[in-house]
Amino acid sequence: MIKGLVITPPALGRISIGRVVEKNRKRLPEKDDQFTITSQVQTRDGWVPHPLDEQLRQEQGGKIRRIPVRLLFNDPDLNFRAEYSLFDRNTGRPLCVGNGETCKRSTNEGIQSLPCPSPDGCPLAQGGNCKPYGRLNVGLSEDDPLGSFVFRTTGYNSIRTLTARLGYLQALSGDRLACLPLELRLRGKSTRQSHGAPIFYVDLTLRSGISMEEALQQAQQLDQARRVAGFDQQGLDAAARLGLHNGAFEDSEDEARQVLEEFYPDSAPSSTSSDRPRPQQNTPTLHELILERSHHMQPHDTATNVDISAGAKQ
Repeated sequence: MIKGLVITPPALGRISIGRVVEKNRKRLPEKDDQFTITSQVQTRDGWVPHPLDEQLRQEQGGKIRRIPVRLLFNDPDLNFRAEYSLFDRNTGRPLCVGNGETCKRSTNEGIQSLPCPSPDGCPLAQGGNCKPYGRLNVGLSEDDPLGSFVFRTTGYNSIRTLTARLGYLQALSGDRLACLPLELRLRGKSTRQSHGAPIFYVDLTLRSGISMEEALQQAQQLDQARRVAGFDQQGLDAAARLGLHNGAFEDSEDEARQVLEEFYPDSAPSSTSSDRPRPQQNTPTLHELILERSHHMQPHDTATNVDISAGAKQ
């Protein structure tokens, strides 16, 4: 295995509750009240829809509000990885990832482990540079039990809800999370900050029409059938954990544009701009500021290949 490279679950496509539109030569996120399932191919017109998108859209009367899914792993933290993440606004490169206690930060001395006071208490996070960032991998097709679709979110509501659901479902199923019949469900709420307008977030529930008792019985039966067939779920979880801990940062430079569109829409390039925007001359980049601050901080450890979960499980 190549060291320093995070090995993520194989991705077949994307799930989103919004889209990116181009306005005034900038690609800006636009909210939506439905799911969209796309392939991993992006053109000037946006992401190419996946065939499953049209299938579910027809079944649900035009708008996708529910997506039947199965999880790949029994460990909630393997299915949904959520951290405080800081990216460079100019390049989209990951610079710092933390959990509120410790963080892994890119410095001149390599990747260092430093205290993480959370965005509210970190000087580098001022101005919205650091945000909670979650990635959920789910299976949509029985044809490829190891293939997944990725839902990315920076929303507190989705992150809190998905984290709680995964922990609860793992506990009540007796660690059979990967065997439960589940679905992603779109929910809406209004807050004072939204001025009464609905905001949408993602929930993970049992599939519609299936009771808790039926779901648990199905999970037990599937778990037993897999064991008889030689399916090693613990081994699969261990392999996934090893791959995710093989490097410091999950997002690669190839995903820079996606990161900029999701995190910093005001600085994201248009489709007619260069794939990698250049910082203004004589203006220090966020990465340079981090290097300057990190030089005066005493790290816990320094390494070129580190476990991103050091100090606490992500």
